[in-house]
Amino acid sequence: ILRNSNGERFMERYAPTLKDLAPRDFVSRSMGQEIIEGRGVGPHKDHILLDLSHIGTETITKRLPSIREIAIRFANVDPIKEPIPVVPTIHYQMGGIPTNINGQVIGTPKGHKEVVNGFYAVGECSCVSVHGANRLGTNSLLDLVVFGRAAGNHIVKHVKELRDHKPLPADAADFALSRLAKLEKSSSGEYTQAVAGDIRSTMQKHAGVFRTEKLMAEGVRKIEEVAERVKHVHLKDKSKVFNTARVEALELTNMIEVARATMVSAEARKESRGAHAPSEHKERDDENWLRHTLWYSEDNRLEYKPVHMTPLTVAPVPPKPRTF
Repeated sequence: ILRNSNGERFMERYAPTLKDLAPRDFVSRSMGQEIIEGRGVGPHKDHILLDLSHIGTETITKRLPSIREIAIRFANVDPIKEPIPVVPTIHYQMGGIPTNINGQVIGTPKGHKEVVNGFYAVGECSCVSVHGANRLGTNSLLDLVVFGRAAGNHIVKHVKELRDHKPLPADAADFALSRLAKLEKSSSGEYTQAVAGDIRSTMQKHAGVFRTEKLMAEGVRKIEEVAERVKHVHLKDKSKVFNTARVEALELTNMIEVARATMVSAEARKESRGAHAPSEHKERDDENWLRHTLWYSEDNRLEYKPVHMTPLTVAPVPPKPRTF
């Protein structure tokens, strides 16, 4: 049971029938609404309480041991005795590198249907687009057990059909090596952890479950400011063996790309669809926004491509208003 600072089971107000079992994006937005309206818990009123006391000690011990362990270890809270502090945050990346059902990356300067031969993406970084704007529970397994397997099978087939490998250009490794060299030569600048922390806090505030046009516009500006800082991070530890600081510094450039893509794309979409629900645009707008957003890092621009509604092997399910 989710409770606010008044001890109220607030989901009874938002979803009188399903209550705390309403769809997770709806529950997350309701939690965000409670926090924004001042009913958050704690000295900073920045979280909600998850009360498991009604489940009972025996059930928690036998059926939820890992949840209890996590709560004790990371929040210093025993859910048998007291509620767990919780806050809505990112759970899953529904977008990603556009691919076909074989994991082949699609989208080149020639158009959005072209396949980049030999280039594959699978897992959460890819987007075959089976999730739409709001992934269903357990559907993330498709990215691995279905499309991961399909990509593996296609790679084997593709390699067998190849006669000769195209010769690599002389500068093929230059970009990757330049990233390493830049960190190696750095002598001043911010540490990775500080910049990464600001990426997280900016995205949490401006691209979280509670969205407004003003918040997202501010987020676009702030994340661009952070992107400039990413260019000047300093790697203090330059050791060659098991250097996690170097890994984190390299990951930072990936994080900022994902953050920019998410922030710019969200700010541009003037409707509500799935987990994207700005308060000024409460309804879905299929006429103008039933389309995929494509972000290009070169000049921070957006392009769009249509959603395929023609049958493949079964008839598609058209979008409808969600009721619960």
